[in-house]
Parts: sequence; C-alpha cells; structure tokens
Amino acid sequence: MIEEIITSGRMNPEIDPMLHVWGWEIPFYLFLGGLSAGILIFSAYFTLRNRQDELPIAVKWMPIAVPFLIGIGLISLLLDLSHVLYAWQLFTNIRWESPMSWGAWTLMIITPLSIAWVAIWLEDIFPKWDWKFDEVKATIRWLKEYRRTMAQILILLSIILGMYTGILLSAFNARPFWNTSILGPLFLTSGLSASAALISFFSKTEVEKRLFTRIDIILIGIELFMIIHLFMGHLAGTQVHIQAAHMFLGGAYTVPFWVFVVGLGLLLPVFLEILELKHKFVPAIVPMVLVVAGNLMLRFIVVSAGQASRWLY
Repeated sequence: MIEEIITSGRMNPEIDPMLHVWGWEIPFYLFLGGLSAGILIFSAYFTLRNRQDELPIAVKWMPIAVPFLIGIGLISLLLDLSHVLYAWQLFTNIRWESPMSWGAWTLMIITPLSIAWVAIWLEDIFPKWDWKFDEVKATIRWLKEYRRTMAQILILLSIILGMYTGILLSAFNARPFWNTSILGPLFLTSGLSASAALISFFSKTEVEKRLFTRIDIILIGIELFMIIHLFMGHLAGTQVHIQAAHMFLGGAYTVPFWVFVVGLGLLLPVFLEILELKHKFVPAIVPMVLVVAGNLMLRFIVVSAGQASRWLY
C-alpha cells in the first residue's frame, strides 16, 4: 500500500486513510542520525588534518557518544514500525532505488566502524588505564595502522547517513512539502551545526572552542540559505507545492517554524556566538541548547508538515 502511494505521486482517497502517520519516533531518529553523522565527519576530517592533539574533544571524545546515539535512534525507529519482527529483512536485501535500503546498509556498516574508531583513541583518552589483555592492545595497534583509511571511509558514510535522513522524506512524492531535493543537504548541514555546537560547548581549550563556534556560525548561515531556497522552490512550483509553502507563510506552522526554528534555533544562537567571539560574556550552554533544540524542532516540524501536505484529487 505504501509503495503504491510513493510511486504514484498522487493521493487516492481510498488509499490515503491507510497511510501510516509518524509520531515522535521518526523525527527523533532523524535527529540522532544527523547528529551522529556530524560528529563523525568532524572527527575524521580533523584526523586527516593531523589536528587530533589540538582538537581532542572533537576528534577523540565526542565519537564515544556515536554508537549510543545510533543505538537509541534505531530503538526509536523500531518503536515506530508496525511489524518489528520483519525489520531484519532490510539488512538482507539491497534495493539501489530505495533510500531506506541505503540507510539500513549504511547504518549496518557505520555502527561497528564507529566503535572501532572509538577504540583507536582509547589509549589517548585513558592513558593511565591498565590494558591487561595483549589481544586488546594488538587490536588497537592494528586499527591505528589504518586510521587514515578509516577516516576517509567514515567521512563518506557519514555524509550518506546525514543526507539520507532528508532523502528518505523527499522520496515520498505523495507529500508535496517533502518533495524537494534540498532536504538531504539541509538535514546534513543541520546535523553538522548541532554537533559543532556540542563540540564548542564541551571544548576545554580556547582554540577548539573558537574554531567550532566559527564553524557553527558558517553552518547556520548555510542552513538559512537552504531554508530560503526550500520555500523559493515550493513557491515556484505547482499549486500543491505553493499550498505546502503557505503552511509556513501564514498557515499553521508559521509561528512554530519561524519563531522556534529560525528565530530561537538559528538567528539568536548566531548572535550569541558572535558575542562570544568578541569576548562578551555569554553562558556557553545557552547557544548550544538553542542550536540543538532548534535542530530537533526542525525535524519534528518538517515531518509533521509533510504529513499534513497532500496532492489534490
């Protein structure tokens, strides 16, 4: 039934009531996936730049959270499934035209790889730890020999993971608001922004804190550009796309989106981070919470608005 809806591109009154309505689980999963991708991209990129000692939080510490974030995201995804016992079939079949298949296989590869990536830095993170098992030491030494190769693979897989969270929605042609190619890059940029804000907050050195504050400002600027492009694309499209855009331009999603996502989640954090760079006192937790909450709200609103938009019939 769902496949018929997706491929047809047009809602049928007899099919529409059967469409599953997503709750909090899917946007929460999309958020954690984007956040995990952002953390891994920064860690792998600055490893390739040989800045792991200069940026220890970004490269060594933050990736520890990734396996847990992915695990929680998968649990929330399973909670949304109607037939949980059949979920394993996603990992036994490959459908190149299916974003869900791409996402499932990417997660299956990136999860153990992220654990191996954490293992590489364990001796740096816990230098006084007594590694009694020679097999563990040998495994870590072997992994370190392939550090740069792992970093390159992680960047590629993390980009796929970050974009897939948006492409998954855009594949639903029957939902006009989702039917745009900008969602993939938007969700990737959003995940990078949230991870940059977290790294900046937890950083212990001024160099690392200021670097990721600047990165977050740039990413928020790119995110704002993409949001503008999203609505310009809808307003230049068909009547149903124009109606989908109007949900945010005077409709039900106007206040939640422009106040909580754009205002409090993007513009206000940029202003506070600029003040930070000018050495003005700003509680570090405030812009971090605003950015992370804004990114989470973005996914909730996009998922909800997509389900509310529909083709005319």
